[in-house]
Amino acid sequence: MRILLDTPTVYWYTTGDFKLSSSAQNAIQDITNDVLISPVSLWEIAIKVSKGKWQMNQPFDVFWRTCLNTYGFRLLPLEPSHTITVCNLPYPTNHRDPFDRMLVAQALCENIKIVSADESLDAYAISRIW
Repeated sequence: MRILLDTPTVYWYTTGDFKLSSSAQNAIQDITNDVLISPVSLWEIAIKVSKGKWQMNQPFDVFWRTCLNTYGFRLLPLEPSHTITVCNLPYPTNHRDPFDRMLVAQALCENIKIVSADESLDAYAISRIW
């Protein structure tokens, strides 16, 4: 199964944060799953780190290489079809996060599940693991 990690999921998994649910952890560690991260998540993490909202115990360039080389995550490239899908997504009143909307669009286009604690993603026609 192909799964896409939401930004906090990437951060929590790689920092060993206990906020990660056991279902999420199992899905990520299941060697039969193809675990994907989006450049959107890397961008969002970089912003949160640079603003001091999130802390890292390593330089950001080491972090993202560790995601790929140590954890075996694969990058899900941004495609024009993903941006087109964003244009057609509804705007739920309780959810307007542009990073999440792109992740939702990627999941819809690629027909993959998102590993996320964010219940607001349920407003979209995606499958969410948590």
